[in-house]
Amino acid sequence: MKKLSLLIAVVLFTITGVVAQIHQPVKWTTAVKKLNDKEGVIFIKATVDQGWHIYGLNVPDGGPISTTFTINPTKEFTLNGKVAAPAPKSKYEKDFKMNVPYYEKEVVFQQKVNLTGKSAVVKGVVEFMVCDAERCLPPDEYAFSVTIK
Repeated sequence: MKKLSLLIAVVLFTITGVVAQIHQPVKWTTAVKKLNDKEGVIFIKATVDQGWHIYGLNVPDGGPISTTFTINPTKEFTLNGKVAAPAPKSKYEKDFKMNVPYYEKEVVFQQKVNLTGKSAVVKGVVEFMVCDAERCLPPDEYAFSVTIK
């Protein structure tokens, strides 16, 4: 009887653990390239699971959360322009009653920086929202730190 009770408890905990897992359909990676002694580029890549999408950088008011980047310059670097991205796809979403820009599968964002010294540590945060055909997950953040040498 004790073995049966223990088996039931183990099965229940296993099932509860599987159900309670947080779904993370977007994986982020970073890379850098030093262009010359005074410039570098940061690459921030989002790999999105099949059936999911993240939104573009310029979603109209009243729509879902745009993908946004917060990178604060330091004495080691300054930002050179805004975050660049390929042209997003666009589709009408009835929940928001508008056309919204989005990316699926993968997208690489780029930010150029001007270096004030030989190297720089660049830290930032990406805020994004991910949805599929049935639901949207709450906005999430990805913090990154890269060194340009």
